[in-house]
Amino acid sequence: MHAFRRPLILSALLAAIGVAPAAMAQDYPSKTITLVVPFSAGGGVDTVARLLAEKLRVSLKQNVVVDNKAGGSGMIGALAVVKAAPDGHTLLLGSAGETAINSFVYKNKMQYQPTKDLAPITLITRVPNVLVAAPGFPVKNMEELVSYAKKNPGKVSYSSSGVGNPQHLNGELLEELAGIHMVHVPYKGASGQLVDVVSGNVELTFVSYAAAKAFIKDGKVKALGVTSAKRASFDANIPAMAEYKPLAKYQLENWFGLFAPTGTPEPVLQKINAAVTQALKEADLAKRLQDQGGEPAPMSVQQFRDFIQSESKQFQRIVEAAHITAE
Repeated sequence: MHAFRRPLILSALLAAIGVAPAAMAQDYPSKTITLVVPFSAGGGVDTVARLLAEKLRVSLKQNVVVDNKAGGSGMIGALAVVKAAPDGHTLLLGSAGETAINSFVYKNKMQYQPTKDLAPITLITRVPNVLVAAPGFPVKNMEELVSYAKKNPGKVSYSSSGVGNPQHLNGELLEELAGIHMVHVPYKGASGQLVDVVSGNVELTFVSYAAAKAFIKDGKVKALGVTSAKRASFDANIPAMAEYKPLAKYQLENWFGLFAPTGTPEPVLQKINAAVTQALKEADLAKRLQDQGGEPAPMSVQQFRDFIQSESKQFQRIVEAAHITAE
């Protein structure tokens, strides 16, 4: 049986035997919840998943296990959730890449379509990137960077953790709004990105605050700006890139959210949403997310659906304008 037909078949069976979705929600969860993380253990998404799992175990009165299914730019883990039974017991804690960007980068190479095969539950945290510069690079703010890049077209390089991810799109958006041309250097992880910026092999990198924090505090790199519309609460000393007037429209963040397989009953989605929203109101969890470079940002189910639609349009425009395709 094809995996994508399961939601329709399940719905038909439930209707046939007279099981109301509301009744399912009342009994939910009836077994262990698996929280799939589509990246390796120890990274930002994994850390958030484990923090959230602690809270959900208490509020939902059920065991919650984190299952790392890394690979394929997050798509292996996402596909595993798409194929799971749509009953709320298998969830995806995903990032913007595999849920809102990759379909434009990988196109027909993808084995699922996020908008059709994943049901949004809630946004958990916005994760702005930080633009940092090599210590010897002769700029100290966004105005000086744009001026330098205009005088040296094609001679300034910036790195990211891969082709077509939010860090790469951060660079493309900067080039577009500032009217500059830089060279993109993709890496496979934050450690390589930062080491090569510290050494001056690459002038700039977009990277998560969690990865860059120690380098910034030790003066090994210079923080030029955050990619959120306003300064982030995790370090108010770093200006928003949008504070430089020519970049006033600059805003592009990674984010982490919770998803279920399409076909999961709406009352179940709402019950999970309520549990996550309550958890994010707790000061200790909010503080730990901020320490990871995140901005807690719970939404209703409908708000998250609308958010993904809006974000996807922005990502699609940048990907298509920059002619970004999967390697």
